[in-house]
Amino acid sequence: MNAEIIAVGSELLLGQIANTNGQFISKQLAEIGVDVYVHTVVGDNEGRLNEAIEAASARSDLVILTGGLGPTKDDLTKETVASLCGKKLVYDEEAMGHIEAFFARHNRKMTPNNRKQALVIEDSMVLANRHGMAPGMLTALKNGARIALLPGPPNEMKPMFELELKPLLIGGEEGRAAITSRVLRYFGIGESQLETDLEDLIDAQTNPTIAPLAGGGEVKLRLTVKHEDPKEALRLLDETEAAINARVGDYMYGYGETSLVAELTNRLVALGLTVASAESLTGGLFSSELAAAPGASQFLVGSVIAYQERVKREMLGVSEETIESNGVVSAACAVAMARGVKETMKSDIAISFTGVAGPDEQEGRKPGTVYIGIQFADRKATYELALSGTRNAIRKRAVMYGCFYLLNELKKE
Repeated sequence: MNAEIIAVGSELLLGQIANTNGQFISKQLAEIGVDVYVHTVVGDNEGRLNEAIEAASARSDLVILTGGLGPTKDDLTKETVASLCGKKLVYDEEAMGHIEAFFARHNRKMTPNNRKQALVIEDSMVLANRHGMAPGMLTALKNGARIALLPGPPNEMKPMFELELKPLLIGGEEGRAAITSRVLRYFGIGESQLETDLEDLIDAQTNPTIAPLAGGGEVKLRLTVKHEDPKEALRLLDETEAAINARVGDYMYGYGETSLVAELTNRLVALGLTVASAESLTGGLFSSELAAAPGASQFLVGSVIAYQERVKREMLGVSEETIESNGVVSAACAVAMARGVKETMKSDIAISFTGVAGPDEQEGRKPGTVYIGIQFADRKATYELALSGTRNAIRKRAVMYGCFYLLNELKKE
């Protein structure tokens, strides 16, 4: 079965609210094996809504509309659908009783336009609204496509979909293949490079499919499999993931809705280790990110923001010789900063950031030159980066790399 989702409401087009309903419904439909290929947003205009429904029903077996079931004149969804179905609107006595009881319970006078919310398309399957007033409906258009009408407010739409509509869509189709997705997260490799490395796998994809998604300074791969047997679906996903990570596994750091900071803090807690930071160009961004995580006191000891050379010498113990021979923008300075903050804070691990955020050069180094130092009790590591972008973009990107490198070092523990 193919489905399309049409969100109705001029407020969506104006950017006043986000269309979270479409995301929720798509995820729910995927779980029961219904493919969604198109999302549409249309304003409160009968002509344009008419066109959107006709186009969607020509392509899909099921059209789901959200919004436009309220009591005001611009709520036109059921009137438009009734006209397309060639049917009348009739009062649903159960819905009317529910609405009247609501006003009586809250000791409020019911205005005449609220009666409109009890109107339903004749011969439709009425979907009870347990968290609002306007009921939903499931009916059929003249071309045979099924069409469902759901309210716009998410707190009404979600329970109506799960409790009323979803069972009707599942009924009688037990053999339908379910859709299962897995998201793999990568850092330190660009979308174009990742796609190049996996080009033949992506070109040959059938089931599971592989979809690269870039954003927020990292790259995600969404693997999607369709199979009626959950064990076989899992096997296919595992097999595809293994083939992908045989090539780019060094850049993978997690699954699903996680983040670099979340993975790093989880690993620190799991190992029972603490960390301190010495931050020059990042100015405390690294420690701020870690401090935002729940239970941060378990793993974050403290931080020294060492912008000026004097602070690097006096608080972190960076020697005059190191600075004179190498400069503050150097791997040697990063190592000394990490070692110094570890000794000062008495942490298990320390990380340091030094470099040039811009806009001007420093010590002959271009903006985007970054050095990261990591100090363990018995070993150390340094990393050099050449980043691009604005001053703040470079600083934020440096923190992401710091989290990624430290996470990889912890995997050796």
